[in-house]
Amino acid sequence: MALSDRCADLSRAAGEPLAGTATTAERWLLIEVPGSWPRDVASGDGLPEGARDAVAAWRARAFAPRRVLFVRRPGRSAARLRAFVVRADEAETEVRRLTFADHSELAGADFDVLGEPVEAQLVLVCAHGSRDACCALRGTAVFGALETRLGEEELWMSSHHGGHRFAANVLVLPAGLHFGRVEPEDALFLVARALAGRIELGNYRGRTCYEPLVQAAEHVVRSVTGFDGVGELRLGRVRGRAVRFRGRDGSEHEAVVEFARGPAVPASCGDEPEAQPLLRARLRSAQITN
Repeated sequence: MALSDRCADLSRAAGEPLAGTATTAERWLLIEVPGSWPRDVASGDGLPEGARDAVAAWRARAFAPRRVLFVRRPGRSAARLRAFVVRADEAETEVRRLTFADHSELAGADFDVLGEPVEAQLVLVCAHGSRDACCALRGTAVFGALETRLGEEELWMSSHHGGHRFAANVLVLPAGLHFGRVEPEDALFLVARALAGRIELGNYRGRTCYEPLVQAAEHVVRSVTGFDGVGELRLGRVRGRAVRFRGRDGSEHEAVVEFARGPAVPASCGDEPEAQPLLRARLRSAQITN
């Protein structure tokens, strides 16, 4: 495949915006699976039957959007494997860690209650080569740029987050910050800021606790106000296409989002180009309330 045929290059060349493209999930289950992964891991494909059933049962609980990822750290030699259960709400976050010797131990596991709460942040770089070549090439390069600076249980290669054409994709949990088009030379600065609760807006796809319409509105509010702290904005209300945020200084900011047809690019390497959904947001009003 020629470089010019890769989905990430075509999306960038077409000027496809990143705002409003983040995956939506408030609960994450990360399971360490060394070695190669199947193309689809959402239902636990590649795990023993009992573990796969436990993953499916966890995903079926629909009170919050949920996502399953496989993770690995090349060269990591540990007697016990890891899994992380992450709550990534707007205001309430939690990471719980499970350890196990073999995936068969996950049979019957209730991931909503198991695990030891830990003070941890997780940096996940999508490098899922069986899903898309761009993720393998670009993700591996970004992982390499971060590998010597982040801890063994802090940085992981992960399976597909969503959005191959925005590779390299980086997800920071439990804040739920999703970034795209991350270059190796910029990765350390972007991730360091994210771990400190700051957002590099140029690479920001959105916060995963929000639906795409809210992600697009958040992006324009941050771009106009200069708020780059994760906690500097809180979602107020959503009425149709109007989304209101409240700033930590008491300000109120309302954005209106329009749905449009974006540039025709392939969603993944090898796909036919097609118009991608596009969310255009504009700030409608802002006021100080206290």
